[in-house]
Amino acid sequence: MSAKKTPLYDRHIELGGNVMNFGGYLLPTQYSGIKQEHNAVRSKAGLFDVSHMGEFIVSGPNAESFLNKMTVNDVTSLSVGQAQYSAMCTKNGSIVDDLLVYKKENDFMLVVNASNLEKDLNWLNSHKTDDMSIEDISDQTGLVAVQGPRSRDILQTLTDTNLSNIQFYHFTEGKVSGMEAIIARTGYTGELGFEIYASSDDIGEIWDAIMDAGADKGLSPAGLGCRDTLRMEMKFALYGNDIDETTNPLEAGLGWITRLGKDDFMGKKALLEAKANVTRRLVCLEMTERAIPRQGCPILMNDESVGIITSGTMSPSLETGIGIGYVDLPFDRSGTELVVDIRGKMKVAIVVKPPFYKSGSLMD
Repeated sequence: MSAKKTPLYDRHIELGGNVMNFGGYLLPTQYSGIKQEHNAVRSKAGLFDVSHMGEFIVSGPNAESFLNKMTVNDVTSLSVGQAQYSAMCTKNGSIVDDLLVYKKENDFMLVVNASNLEKDLNWLNSHKTDDMSIEDISDQTGLVAVQGPRSRDILQTLTDTNLSNIQFYHFTEGKVSGMEAIIARTGYTGELGFEIYASSDDIGEIWDAIMDAGADKGLSPAGLGCRDTLRMEMKFALYGNDIDETTNPLEAGLGWITRLGKDDFMGKKALLEAKANVTRRLVCLEMTERAIPRQGCPILMNDESVGIITSGTMSPSLETGIGIGYVDLPFDRSGTELVVDIRGKMKVAIVVKPPFYKSGSLMD
């Protein structure tokens, strides 16, 4: 099957974006360069096309109880206008996908990973009851993310909605550049930022308006390359790398979203058992010498394999190699010195507390 184009594809080409297939979509990895775009998001602002993400509307009288059963977080705690990071698990506690749950006035919107869209839709449909509906609106929905310390000032010039009133992980329905949109204070970078959901017919005009509004404020178009380095610096998990159906939320550092005390949910029994028997954890590793750990690199202690790197890069902010990986207990403790086998070269790394980057504007 050929890769799909997002509604913004032509704009990426015009801007000189290096377009590649990601999750079945043609998306830019970079424009001016990953490091420049990364630093723009950390210090000023960047604009991302994330229209490849999947969106489902879940409605009906039992929508809330259904989602509470299908996800690990507590959907019943949400107020209208609130968003929640969560995950869906199989009966054995492994991760089907991580996702966002948005509670709207009369229904819920789920935002799922592009590569899992069909799998997630089938998974939800196979468990739903007759008195509810799950509508896939992905093809009709465009999504852009403006992220960085100047993101609010840039976006505020395009909307009458007071963006300062939108708290972290909350959203509102309003207009951006005259177009109906959901404006959410969410993101994947560790910086102050907003994600804007609009009709795929309107998202191009919204992109153009944000680019124009940010022209004199240092705004840069940003590709998936720096989205990856930004999220790694925050230890935000990427499905397919750090989490998948061979991992569970407790070992992946997602215990904080896993509400084991709530009523029965998919995977609860297995996760209660797993909690008492965690044998490995997802940790942050900072290289002590110049080296870049990559996915699949073995992690060693006294020449014995004790783990594996799931994501790695040269951190543009720290200017050092960083990695995220699973490490057997008790080697997950901060300060533990380990060795990463990088193509046959043994390089020393230290386990550090997340996130790697601690100076973000996220809560500004």
